[in-house]
Amino acid sequence: MMSQTRRLLSLSTALVVASSTLAFAEPSAELIEAAKKEGMLTTVALPHDWCGYGDVIAAFKAKYPEIQVNELNPDAGSADEIEAIKANKDNKGPQSPDVIDVGLAFGPQAKSEGLLQPYKVSTWDEIPDNVKDAEGYWYGDYYGVMSFFVNKDIVTNSPKDWADLLKPEYSGQVALAGDPRASNQAILGVLAAGLGKGAKAGKEAGEAGLAYFAEMNKAGNFVPVIGKSGTLAQGSTPIVVAWDYNALSWAKTLNGNPPTEVVVPESGVLAGVYVQGISAYAPHPNAAKLWMEHLYSDDGQLGWLKGYCHPVRFNAMVKAGKVPQELIDALPPAAAYEKAYFPTLQEVDDNKAAVTGAWDSVVGANVQ
Repeated sequence: MMSQTRRLLSLSTALVVASSTLAFAEPSAELIEAAKKEGMLTTVALPHDWCGYGDVIAAFKAKYPEIQVNELNPDAGSADEIEAIKANKDNKGPQSPDVIDVGLAFGPQAKSEGLLQPYKVSTWDEIPDNVKDAEGYWYGDYYGVMSFFVNKDIVTNSPKDWADLLKPEYSGQVALAGDPRASNQAILGVLAAGLGKGAKAGKEAGEAGLAYFAEMNKAGNFVPVIGKSGTLAQGSTPIVVAWDYNALSWAKTLNGNPPTEVVVPESGVLAGVYVQGISAYAPHPNAAKLWMEHLYSDDGQLGWLKGYCHPVRFNAMVKAGKVPQELIDALPPAAAYEKAYFPTLQEVDDNKAAVTGAWDSVVGANVQ
């Protein structure tokens, strides 16, 4: 068991933990009082089966029953979250999000457009420096790796690597878990495919990934439907390219009906970091700060881990003996993560520009 823990610790060598001392600071009484006075928190794009968010939200509600959680558009993508802030700049009503949870590339974009306000949670020192804005405008929350989620009733031989998905046996079977023009998950699915072809992360992998999906589309293997547990179970998308934590959560929900498999590919193992931020126009800024304190507390981080995500404080918490072994055991074998590549922010940005800019012209599949 210890060796598995050790391997899990080594998998994220790219995420250098800034401090090994665990922070126990509770949110201040003043912040709690101010948040209760506001009485509401508006979130956006948080499906309950993503990263264990259902339980994480429920725990916040139980802790602060005076604060109503107003959940907007659970199935939105990262680009939609940015747009929701922009569209509601002058609107303090229930359509204006207080907080966002977006792909790594979208954090700096939102900061540069003046859409975020800075806030450093009490466990700030344990968020690795390379996945947070030094001034506190955005900060990493969790990560996972790109995987294949497979309906075993329909797919007898599970694909083992990216090249396999182009084989004739997977005709009309492969989908992305989002629209690659707006969804961070899908945009990075294209990057992972490019890495699987041996391309360098960034623009090169983005272009190689586009060529790969163009080939898949031409072969008739690509299904232009947003893949999720329902479409997989129905058989319209028997193979979905999705984050491992989404696939594992969907598998748990489906509970063997149909039987499923989660495959981490042999090459092009891409790790994706998501980030949190508070809207510069948040109608409930104190509730937003309290929400961040909840997410970055030990309980909040373990809540994500229960949803099969590696929380950003994972290494520090394992070191301090705060992670129950059964949560580590519920993840795919640590060896599957050893080849995980953590792209730099620049590489993520360059890939995003390549994919969103040329998906229509290169692949030409209208995913919806």
